[in-house]
Amino acid sequence: MPVIPITELSDPRLADYSHQTDVALRKAQGTEHGLYLAESTLVLQRALRSGHRVRSVLALGTSLDEIVELVGDEVPVFTGDGSLLAELTGYVLHRGVIASMHRPPLPTPESLLADARRIVILENVVDPTNVGAIFRSVAGIGADAVLVTEQCSDPFYRRAIRVSMGTVLQVPWTRLGSWTDTRELLTASGFQVAALALEDGAVSLRDYAADAPEKVALVLGTEGHGLTREAIDAADAIVQIPMRHGIDSLNVAATAAVAMFALAVE
Repeated sequence: MPVIPITELSDPRLADYSHQTDVALRKAQGTEHGLYLAESTLVLQRALRSGHRVRSVLALGTSLDEIVELVGDEVPVFTGDGSLLAELTGYVLHRGVIASMHRPPLPTPESLLADARRIVILENVVDPTNVGAIFRSVAGIGADAVLVTEQCSDPFYRRAIRVSMGTVLQVPWTRLGSWTDTRELLTASGFQVAALALEDGAVSLRDYAADAPEKVALVLGTEGHGLTREAIDAADAIVQIPMRHGIDSLNVAATAAVAMFALAVE
């Protein structure tokens, strides 16, 4: 399929890029699981390596040859003047490329736990910036999967993908049901549940890491309020990061990175 110059913004094939919200893309009609947007060539490459399917690409002229080579002849690649593309999308394409991608089906929690030793559970983390930062740490420092609750921000939201540098497209993740079902699943899979929370009697992360079990599920809670009582009650251990100067906690993304580093396995 040849490169398609944009001359008319009302072209229905451009609807994926026309000021669409993340929620609207997730519910896009005519798709099996919805869509997400991948910004930059790097993120598109990571999506393709993970087996995700491209629906179309919007690219500035300087990126065209590389993009066409990357996605092949069957994918429509739209191009146009930078100001025209900004009018279409509502923002400037600083990275030169944005792709409309088909969301893949989410795996089952059981499949992600089968061969895992370290996982991260995000309970109701609502800021996509934090979600993206946590996924980047998972990819870089090391955990096998991420499980998120129903109220957690969607890892495929545009800002989460951007902040993670596309690693949300590489790290296996899925959504969880109730804490009762989750706790039963984790126990059956051999995981000890370690909740990061400001609770009396919590053990120091240093002490916990010194004798960590074979399989650990780190549980992190929402910004501000932390974990729910249900999540804390489901934990085998309550863990805190030792702090100084009267500071009681770190940002949830920083907490995740510190805890993963302390519990990293070869």
